[in-house]
Amino acid sequence: MGLGENVKATQALILMAIAHTGCAAQAEAQSPNLIGRWNVEVTFANGDHRSLRFEAQGAGKGSFLLLDPRLKVWGPAKPSEAKWTQGEGNSRTFSGPVEFPIGNVGRDAGTLVCKGKFETESLITGEVEFSPLVGDGPSKSGTFKAIRVAGG
Repeated sequence: MGLGENVKATQALILMAIAHTGCAAQAEAQSPNLIGRWNVEVTFANGDHRSLRFEAQGAGKGSFLLLDPRLKVWGPAKPSEAKWTQGEGNSRTFSGPVEFPIGNVGRDAGTLVCKGKFETESLITGEVEFSPLVGDGPSKSGTFKAIRVAGG
């Protein structure tokens, strides 16, 4: 190989490395980061609305905190442990135990599972299912919208 061929081969390798780096950066940009605080608005098929805060941390960990004015009767809500997983592309699932207040006297305890996709960096929409822990009550399904909390 002459000097000119070596230079051309080196330039080709450099261009391939730059192209590869660009593709890797682009692939990362297409997978939004879930870590942070999210306000989650749930609407069940029966018209029942619930609000909670989801805080996503690293390694698939997180917490739910119920945001409900009816909790004044019970005292401040306590966070419960939640978890999240990354699906294909922009899809994410987060789940954990929650206790929704029922009137002034009861609680509906169960597991909440939110399966959705990033619409933008700060908005996830999808489907939700709540499975009661006690009794033979049916699961409730509906939709949810999660909005990233600014600075969170």
